[in-house]
Amino acid sequence: MDVLYFAWVRERIGLPREQVETSAATVADLVEELRAREERYAAAFADLSALRVALDQELSEFDAPLAGVREVAFFPPMTGG
Repeated sequence: MDVLYFAWVRERIGLPREQVETSAATVADLVEELRAREERYAAAFADLSALRVALDQELSEFDAPLAGVREVAFFPPMTGG
């Protein structure tokens, strides 16, 4: 699946997107797999309350299942203005 990173998440990881092979059942499981990769991922995903996630371009939750999902995007909360 494609994993996209935006704003400071992209800056910490150093990539705008990557192709990830995973057996993760949920977004939270995927985050745990990514955290275990390298310190830069652990830093980016240290505080999930500071992150939002979208699955196939629809806002979702970290306990959402990944079955059938083609794209996961991680980004900070957005503010209006």
